[in-house]
Order: sequence, then C-alpha cells, then structure tokens
Amino acid sequence: MKSGIRIDIPGFGYLHIQAICSDYTGTLSCEGELIDGVKERLLQLAELVDIHVVTSDTRKTASKQLEGLPVTLHDKITSDDHDVYKRDYLTRLGRRPGIDPKSIAVFGNGRNDRLWLAAVRDAGGLAIAVDVGEGCAVEAMLSASVFVVGIGNALDLLLDRKRIVGTLRTKGAGAKDA
Repeated sequence: MKSGIRIDIPGFGYLHIQAICSDYTGTLSCEGELIDGVKERLLQLAELVDIHVVTSDTRKTASKQLEGLPVTLHDKITSDDHDVYKRDYLTRLGRRPGIDPKSIAVFGNGRNDRLWLAAVRDAGGLAIAVDVGEGCAVEAMLSASVFVVGIGNALDLLLDRKRIVGTLRTKGAGAKDA
C-alpha cells in the first residue's frame, strides 16, 4: 500500500487520503482535452495514492487522453443512473483494505458527481467541487467540502497541504480536537 497523504486540519479533522476518485469531463478536462499541468500533478500524486477516474466521458476522449498515466479508468458506466454508479463505486473501492470514503479525496463538477461528493464529505473525507470553465452544477458545489476554480488548484490542495488547511480550518494549530 502507498503511503497516502496525511493532513491535519484543525477543527475539520485528520485525513489520511489513500485514494483519489475523479470525474474526467469538465473536471480533469475541458472540451475533452486533458488540462495543462494535470498530467504532471497526477504523476506526483500517483506516487502517494491510487487514482481512479470514473466518468460518463461525454466527448469519449478519456481513454486516449489518460493513456500511459497511472490511473484506473472506468469510462463505461453500465447504469443509466451515472450519479448512483459513481457513488456505488466508492463502496466497491471500500472493499480494499484501508480504503473507505473517509480516506478518499473525490473531485467532480457535474450533477452526476453530487452523490459521490456528498458520500465522501459525509464520511469525513475530502470532497472537492471544481470548475475548469465548463461550469459546476450547484448540486455538486453544495455536496462538496470545498469549491475550487481550476483543476490545477484543486490537485495542488493535496500536493501543498497548507492550502487545504488554510481553507478548511476553524481552529488554531494547537487545538486538541483537530
């Protein structure tokens, strides 16, 4: 198992992120193209955690765009209820040792991301709604722990942990209930 990402956020809680789950369309990509800088960030993060991309893949470009990257891609959703499929993917992922919604950072922008964002947020994990220029559904924003403009900024919350601490903290660094 990889080392994960450990973040202590005073007033929010202690996170030990073991996996990233992300949407692709409108989250990692804009108009079907992987956004500049995402590849490099995913390579850095993949040294620490497992990365799963679960997508409706509106433009059918995810497989080609993510080729060669250390991610597990699920771009053939077998249900008409894409939102339910994504949420239930967390349960399937949770069958692995050390992985549960509290140990997941999830990224999404669409209405079909709202259920997995809420599931991770409600379990105490890190749910990040993102807008990369294609919009972010209000339901996704309301289901997240934080809303970020730009996927580079969103991924950087995990690469530079002080960013997420500054965003989500409610107490000082010496708080006993962090």
